[in-house]
Amino acid sequence: METPPRKIIHLDMDAFYASVEQRDNPELRGRPVAVGGSRERGVVAAASYEARQFGVRSAMSSALARRKCPELVFVKPRFEVYKAVSQQIRAIFAEYTDLVEPLS
Repeated sequence: METPPRKIIHLDMDAFYASVEQRDNPELRGRPVAVGGSRERGVVAAASYEARQFGVRSAMSSALARRKCPELVFVKPRFEVYKAVSQQIRAIFAEYTDLVEPLS
């Protein structure tokens, strides 16, 4: 019997924090969202795809992000929520294989 071909799936949850915020707050859907500090010395931890269209990126200063996108909505991080959602996703993977290598 022939061995089935090996399959590797790479999942990059690129705008994860911002996506969770948009999922949990319908008012944020379709709007440019940055998770992080909104003050002058704040930093963007994650940017929604809508915010990225204006050039807003992770690790960018909040002041520069606001200049690039004046309508940007800043949301304070909820790391416990992100951790819980990440665990739910990993549990789904575990239903199919124990060969999961989470990176972050």
